[in-house]
Amino acid sequence: MSGISEPYIIHYPWICAVSDDTGGQVELIECFDCIGGAMWVKKHYAKSPLVTGVRTVGSMNRFLLRTGEVDLALEGSKFPAGISKVSVEGDEIAISYIGMGGGGVGATICRASAEGVIRSSYDESGGGKVAGSTIVLPRMSRVLIGVDDTDTPEEGATWTLVHNIARTVADKRHRYLSHTIVQLFPVPFRTKNCVGVVAEFASSNPEELARRFSELLMQYTLSKETGMAVFTGFSPDRLLEYGWRTKSGQVTPDDARALAGDDLKIWINGRGITGAIAAIPFYTRYDEGLQLCGQS
Repeated sequence: MSGISEPYIIHYPWICAVSDDTGGQVELIECFDCIGGAMWVKKHYAKSPLVTGVRTVGSMNRFLLRTGEVDLALEGSKFPAGISKVSVEGDEIAISYIGMGGGGVGATICRASAEGVIRSSYDESGGGKVAGSTIVLPRMSRVLIGVDDTDTPEEGATWTLVHNIARTVADKRHRYLSHTIVQLFPVPFRTKNCVGVVAEFASSNPEELARRFSELLMQYTLSKETGMAVFTGFSPDRLLEYGWRTKSGQVTPDDARALAGDDLKIWINGRGITGAIAAIPFYTRYDEGLQLCGQS
């Protein structure tokens, strides 16, 4: 019978973080291996004044944070662990955690060993100890790649192609975070279901990521009307009004192209650009993205 090499440690598979341009907001994304521990963390870490929001997406806890430092009044059972400091300096993001008892184990060695951590420091933990750690992560950008119109009536499916390309281009510099299918208004020239797709990444080189993705998309698309757009930034909310219009009725490619700017680039400019851009603001908003609008 084999033993357990680390009976009191559960390593986080990976951790990454993206920030806004000012460095005032951070989204910390932690991939977890133990769902019970992750739900415990989600409940208690949300009590930290630095946490402005938290949600679970697949096997990730995603924390919206503001930068700053606070003293946490830890209390067993009620508030046993949390995030005590968030800072953005240059191309690095530092996160400090503190916890007591088992919460201290999670706050220290469990995170310090995760893939994506550049360096870390942590206290001895376990038993009844209060222990803390600081992990330093590369400062990454959120990149949202919207795609529509890659198939034909005879073959293909946009959602599968986007996922397979995303997995192919993903590496430590381009962390593939999510895939969202967005129902669009069923225009007469649709293939069948009329959906766009958005793939989300945390990337240290958005231009390289977009180039690699577009090359594979052009290689494998079956349509001459493919559209691909890339949004780079903390929040694509400025595109939501357009997104809902595209879900509610027919819009023109020119309506979509008019939205291009410093944060939104058009990489493949076929008719599918309407759905490609419309999908972007619905990333990880699965229920809204799948809502069918404008139909009686």
